[in-house]
Amino acid sequence: MTELHLWLRHEVRSTERRTPIVPSDARRLVDSGVRLTVEESPQRIFPIEEYETVGCAVAPGRSWVSAPRDAVIVGLKELPDAPATLTNRHVFFGHAYKEQPGARALLGRFAAGGGALLDLEYLVDDQGRRLAAFGYWAGYLGAALAVLQHRGRLDAPLTPTSQKELEALLRPVAGDEDFTALVIGALGRSGRGARVALHAAGGEPTCWDLAETRDLDRPALLAHDLLVNCVLATTPVPPFVRDEDLDVPARRLRTLSDVTCDVGSPLNVLPVYDRTTEWTDPVRRLHKEPPLDLIAIDNLPSLLPLESSTDFSAALLPQLLEFGIAGAWGRCLDRYRQACRELGIEEGEFRHV
Repeated sequence: MTELHLWLRHEVRSTERRTPIVPSDARRLVDSGVRLTVEESPQRIFPIEEYETVGCAVAPGRSWVSAPRDAVIVGLKELPDAPATLTNRHVFFGHAYKEQPGARALLGRFAAGGGALLDLEYLVDDQGRRLAAFGYWAGYLGAALAVLQHRGRLDAPLTPTSQKELEALLRPVAGDEDFTALVIGALGRSGRGARVALHAAGGEPTCWDLAETRDLDRPALLAHDLLVNCVLATTPVPPFVRDEDLDVPARRLRTLSDVTCDVGSPLNVLPVYDRTTEWTDPVRRLHKEPPLDLIAIDNLPSLLPLESSTDFSAALLPQLLEFGIAGAWGRCLDRYRQACRELGIEEGEFRHV
């Protein structure tokens, strides 16, 4: 059996402090016979020395472009624009299967080089359930930031913190008014995290899921102070908030936190904005009167990098220990090939099977 070579890359986004493999799980991979190369990264929550101590090889940041072709490049967020051809298998969140901006270009790079995208969003069991996800922490932070914004205590730029420190900020203090919050997608991972954060802030959220969104009560939705969207639609559904809803004089809704950030996709359930917000400027005013503020940050769990990385790595570890072309990873490869066919991209020779 060929030795599995994983290559943990540096993230190009300066605000991305998470890692999909923490040092304690790196040790287990190495002890099981996996060759693990880890790139140096100044912002990763764990220093490179902790990986070196457990037996990982160390490489300069962004050196994956010259990694052996059989190495599996592991990351989280977007790749840089170069090189134009991608020859390796890459494990990360590609956001390229629902007609998002840049999807064709990204898949074309893989097809041209003979590599493949193994998208973590589509690493699922045979029932279609995600096997590793950041959803809980995304929901937790999406709700937490919405509460802080509503109370006038959200400072910019955002900086990474710990759950203990964030919960201290969420506790209501004298002068804080009660608020009403709605979590849509309340029964999923993200919804559960959102509910925990809202409880920590002293709130009792309204919880909607599939049953409540089949026949949407739009006036009831607009009657809440905060809305935390945790729904990632996979089939077309009527939008939860529309442009015409922003002009409703009786609208109580003042803060919209979109955990999903499916902007640009035709399946976006909140088509009232066209770009995400950033750590440097986390809130954007969507409507002046009555006011409506948007929080739409697409790497929320990086604000709690230690907790979110530890949980994600624990879920991903057993999948990496069983890495191959069957099972969950085979489904990832099939989904990549399906996406190429749907976009009319002729796939290059794939030499890793």
